[in-house]
Amino acid sequence: MPDLFPAAPPAADRLPPTDATPGTLPVVLGGETVVLLAERALHWPRGATLFVADVHLGKAAAFRAGGVPVPRGATAADLGRLSLLLERTRCTRLVVLGDLLHAPQGRVPALDAAVAAWRSRHAGLAITLVRGNHDARAGDPPPSWGVDAVAAPHLLAPFVLHHEPATPPTGYALCGHVHPGVRLRGAAGDSARLPCFVLGPRRALLPAFGRLTGLAVVAARRDETRVAIAGSTLHPLPAAGT
Repeated sequence: MPDLFPAAPPAADRLPPTDATPGTLPVVLGGETVVLLAERALHWPRGATLFVADVHLGKAAAFRAGGVPVPRGATAADLGRLSLLLERTRCTRLVVLGDLLHAPQGRVPALDAAVAAWRSRHAGLAITLVRGNHDARAGDPPPSWGVDAVAAPHLLAPFVLHHEPATPPTGYALCGHVHPGVRLRGAAGDSARLPCFVLGPRRALLPAFGRLTGLAVVAARRDETRVAIAGSTLHPLPAAGT
């Protein structure tokens, strides 16, 4: 098989330890050790916090309301993935970096019932939503969801939380919005498009957590490390010029 994952070390200040559990990649961002997860999430152990971006709940329902016959089950699958991550990491706080909801048309009774049932199983979990562009159209979650919706930038030191990419004057930014991905090409001319994390000196872009989302291919930059997600594995990729 062609080598779609050429080995290259990430930037020196973000080098991961060598004893990572499969499906995880510990890195240092903003002076804090965090763990990239192949499930498209970021775990901050010291803060007992799980970060995700771009969940887009209700997107399938919004498509169906517009006459597009997409399959059902996306909400249940994404909430199930969140539950597994919360149980595994034992986080007490969930932060959504924008676009928890997709559109007003997706706010159907079935979605509210599914999230309410999920929330009852995680009653002690603190949830913060940093509002994104889709949240602005869809509106804040209902009070029964127990979500604290805030505007960007939102400080959770040393992290500065945004939806759209930003480089703060101080602190380290965690952002979503882009749905970053990479296109990897093999020697035989084949290729694969994969979601990725993008780690820079002052900000990180998280991949979209929702499965019913697209990808925006991001180019390699000299000061950034892209970490591709291939199934249950994570692969740091070469920076530009290496």
